Amino acid sequence: MLSLTTIAILIAFVLYLAILVGIGIWSMKRTSSTEDYFLGGRGLGGWVAALSAQASDMSGWLLMGLPGSVYALGTGQAWIAIGLFIGTVCNWLFISKRLRRYTIVAGNSMTLPEFFENRFHDRKKIILTISSIVIVIFFLVYTASALASGGKLFNAVFGIDYHVALAIGAVVILVYTFLGGFLAVCTTDFVQGMLMLVGLMTVPLCAYSFIDGSFEAQITASGITGNYSDYMSLFSNGGRPYRFIDILSQLAWGLGYCGMPHILVRFMAIKSEKEIKKSSVIAIIWCFLSLVAACIIGVLGRAYFGSDVLKDSENVFIEMINSVFNSKIALPFIGGIFICGILAAIMSTADSQLLVCASSVSKDIYKNIIKPSASDKKVLQISRITVIIVAILAFIIAWNPESSIMGLVSDAWAGLGSAFGPVVVASLFWKRTNLYGAVAGIVSGGLTVIIWDYIPLAGGQTIYAATGIYSLLVGFIASFIFIVVGSLCTKAPGQDIIAEFEKAKKAIE
Repeated sequence: MLSLTTIAILIAFVLYLAILVGIGIWSMKRTSSTEDYFLGGRGLGGWVAALSAQASDMSGWLLMGLPGSVYALGTGQAWIAIGLFIGTVCNWLFISKRLRRYTIVAGNSMTLPEFFENRFHDRKKIILTISSIVIVIFFLVYTASALASGGKLFNAVFGIDYHVALAIGAVVILVYTFLGGFLAVCTTDFVQGMLMLVGLMTVPLCAYSFIDGSFEAQITASGITGNYSDYMSLFSNGGRPYRFIDILSQLAWGLGYCGMPHILVRFMAIKSEKEIKKSSVIAIIWCFLSLVAACIIGVLGRAYFGSDVLKDSENVFIEMINSVFNSKIALPFIGGIFICGILAAIMSTADSQLLVCASSVSKDIYKNIIKPSASDKKVLQISRITVIIVAILAFIIAWNPESSIMGLVSDAWAGLGSAFGPVVVASLFWKRTNLYGAVAGIVSGGLTVIIWDYIPLAGGQTIYAATGIYSLLVGFIASFIFIVVGSLCTKAPGQDIIAEFEKAKKAIE
């Protein structure tokens, strides 16, 4: 027999999910071509583009992974948030406008691999093939992290078996992504971005008002490693001093932004360059408020729960909502809405990842390589089939209930950031970059992350485990070196490529 509290939260969930599916059906009626399905007809407004980019970026990591890390190890984990904020600012200020203009100049490119192909006039479709494969590999892991977040959420809130919860979240995301494509994804991301921000700002304020006793005493009583000063210090990590390389590794998370296809595609889809300026202001403010609030939730969780130490630190926000709105102020439906904010963070990333994978397979591989004569209708059909297949594979990867959200996100973020980030920057800002250098950069960046994180080369350990250096930092540097060396040691780009580069540059200036 379900309690009234559980029923109230369940009603909130059902209403929220029904709204998302409704948006998918509405968007399907406005989706008639591949440009509509993958870029929304390049018609995104400033608010939708900004919140869609940020909501699809942060995922369940923002509301579960980051607060959980701060709760477990202290405010030193905020260096990741600082790095991400710097990366967000740089991405909007330096990449967004130039990328949108260049993708139009370079054959009206609709995906990142297609932009690379057109940018370097790759008639043999080498870079298109390689970049599409890299996207599918790392986005499988990324999508799995989102599904794992959903499984943990439903399990923590309703006590549903993790695997059943995993299936529920996957099905809902599949439905509206399958139906409406990019327009559905961006519209739902806008709604979800607003809900995430409201939850992040409201819940910690309510929780703070219910903290019993001294803030410092409560945190100390919670069993932290080290003392209160260590826990609250940016230069301490789990009771031990931060090394410079630790801080640098966490700041390096910001390098990933310029290589994230699901974020970059939002820049390509904004309806005008005038809207980009407005979007950048909205996105930067949203990012700052959200990251600060997520870190505060981790610290407040220690003080709020005190000696009742949580078994799973990544559930701190969920448990805080349940306690405050169910036990303290008896408004379980409102609590359910805020828990939907966590679901929003999960879904807003998973849907974007599914869509990017679908575009890579259907548009870049099927349409551009396997069957160039394929009709728009056939490409749409293949993309929707791909969404289903990718979701199933990600579901399998996320099957283990002990999967770490932070770990899965970290691996995928490093792989995509290292493979594509340096190539995107070089493509937009260095006209001497050529096809050989770009291919070398993508391959070296992706392989560096795989070797660093997965191959036990250091006395039976991975290099990451032995050094603590984040693979994105190493992979990003390696990729840039290969781009420069590969480009300078091979034939310079032709005059037609240089002319396109200058055209895109002048249009921006």
